[in-house]
Amino acid sequence: MDILISEEKGVRQLHFGSDWVQGAMRIARPYALELEYTREMMAPLLLNSDPNWPRSALFVGLGVGALPKFLHKHKPACKITVVEISHAVVAAAQMHFKLPPFSPTFQVEVSCGADYVAIEASRNSRQFDLIMVDGFDGKAKVGPLNSTAFYLNCKALLSEQGYLVANLLSNQKDSTQSKQRLLDAFDGHAMALSPCSSGNVIAVAHAGAGFSFSEADLYSNCQRLKDETALNLSNTVAKLIEARPKV
Repeated sequence: MDILISEEKGVRQLHFGSDWVQGAMRIARPYALELEYTREMMAPLLLNSDPNWPRSALFVGLGVGALPKFLHKHKPACKITVVEISHAVVAAAQMHFKLPPFSPTFQVEVSCGADYVAIEASRNSRQFDLIMVDGFDGKAKVGPLNSTAFYLNCKALLSEQGYLVANLLSNQKDSTQSKQRLLDAFDGHAMALSPCSSGNVIAVAHAGAGFSFSEADLYSNCQRLKDETALNLSNTVAKLIEARPKV
């Protein structure tokens, strides 16, 4: 895999041998979420008002490390595990995108994400409050990370208060099949937000945590998150309300 780094107007970007942007960091704000879809992937923080949640998180796919960096900065007690298939991507994140040093609360494993969750699910030994899936190759393909089997293994690794959030972008214009796989794996307990301007479709699923949120709670959690982290998810609140499963 060819790793390319570009910079323009104060934003550093990661590419996998093409113009396709795999991640971005504003140099002046290295821990902020520069891309819209990465901000939307923080939607589960709107669904749980516990200030200590999540206590553990799994990230499948590293890119520039924007998502785990954000969580590590603002939820320092959270035990974070990142699984990334490429040593080169890890090295690029360390050299160019301020990836935090490895520690008991921040670990990176170089492995296939699908294999990792399959092994952990078979051991029945881990439970994560949050699983974030954002893994792509240079052609924007996700391979086994967009399979019912993969989602079933993720479901097995979630705690009772756990949420899975996935970036469903692919080269295909229609993400219907991806959404259906997620719905099948989670017994219908999943929803997809309307597409970002970039075309990314963010989906959220749970194995018991629920989507029974009130609009007041969402806006309250949104304001708290903005006060604590400067992350404004007001647009995501509107998307969650729109996408909420009808009872």
